[in-house]
Amino acid sequence: MSVARGGPLLQSRAMAQTPALQGKHIVLGLTGGIACYKAAELARELVKAGAAVQVVMTEAATRFITATTMQALSGRPVFTSQWDASHPNAMPHIDLTRNADAIVVAPASADFIARLAQGRADELLSLVCLARPIERCPLLVAPAMNREMWAHPATLRNVAQIAADGATVLGPAAGEQACGEVGDGRMLEAAELCDALVAFFQPKLLAGRSVLVTAGPTFEAIDPVRGITNHSSGKMGFAVARAAAEAGARVTLVAGPVQLATPQGVRRIDVQSAAQMLAAVLPEAPRHDIFVATAAVADWRPQQATVAKIKKDGSGRVPALALAENDDILATVARLPAAERPWCVGFAAESEDLARHAREKRARKGVPLIVGNLGPATFGRDDNTLLLVDAEGERELPRADKLTLARALVAEIAARVPKRPG
Repeated sequence: MSVARGGPLLQSRAMAQTPALQGKHIVLGLTGGIACYKAAELARELVKAGAAVQVVMTEAATRFITATTMQALSGRPVFTSQWDASHPNAMPHIDLTRNADAIVVAPASADFIARLAQGRADELLSLVCLARPIERCPLLVAPAMNREMWAHPATLRNVAQIAADGATVLGPAAGEQACGEVGDGRMLEAAELCDALVAFFQPKLLAGRSVLVTAGPTFEAIDPVRGITNHSSGKMGFAVARAAAEAGARVTLVAGPVQLATPQGVRRIDVQSAAQMLAAVLPEAPRHDIFVATAAVADWRPQQATVAKIKKDGSGRVPALALAENDDILATVARLPAAERPWCVGFAAESEDLARHAREKRARKGVPLIVGNLGPATFGRDDNTLLLVDAEGERELPRADKLTLARALVAEIAARVPKRPG
């Protein structure tokens, strides 16, 4: 098999964990709304992620949070007026975006979205948005308003217009609002917005592709309160799902019993047992281009779970537990007819002799790529080391946090998956 490589070989050392937004220059715009308090945390998150943050506030925004607060958090003077004479050429609306990688307006009020839709420029922030080099300085907008304002036909029309003009609309979320009402219109949380911006800048290596991912352990019931499971946290699989979505793919995540937040833009199906995971995967597999079997699926299950809890009787006798072998989800998908079979990636969680076991697993399951790792050294941790095993040999992705590894793995997959005809 000829394998396309996505760049120079990685060395066997810790991968550099550069902050996700290192070197990025972000203009953070604030408009009037109670959600301005979240913008303070967003500025902090962006700076922690390595970005240089320049804050621009409307006059209404200064009624909710001070420019002093935003200056302290961003480390830069805050601009609030197009008439600011302190700027060298008195043209902040031009200069602020010439080196900017993006403008993020958060919160974006209904009034400001209307200004953007109409191309108005009667204050500094709308001037900055209108005067930006549109081909290289994208605009991201995080709406924040009352649910009735969000649902109003005028607002929906304006949001559709700015999206048609090239803006990326982030949110809004649903939930309790400052006015006491509940519904759509809440601004996304600061961490969600920072993650969305990081995702925005990721290379779209899987644009137009669809990816099916399994993650986490399975739980095979013995009785209503006990079961067979393992130490898998699901973190690696969730990181792969997030990285694939960041790379532009349509992603479906089939998750075992874990308590992890669903990555943005990912469709999630929750299951418990291996049988349930197989039942969820089989109809999905033919609808996806790529299948990444990250889940640590239990090899065996009790032949029959009891209806009531098995009780100790004081005799010291241990009840017999008859086991049955679970179906192999990865091998089952890999055996689908060619027209229905996605490009398959398996994971091998071993306790020793990783390379040999991974090679044997790849041959046994008939898949182009196996990703090996030492289970006891990674289960529950936030970092890992991966071994890529294909027909040409082995290569290590050295220790890094799981999201960094997931992005590297997605790049490897994108380089290997056959191009579509035409």
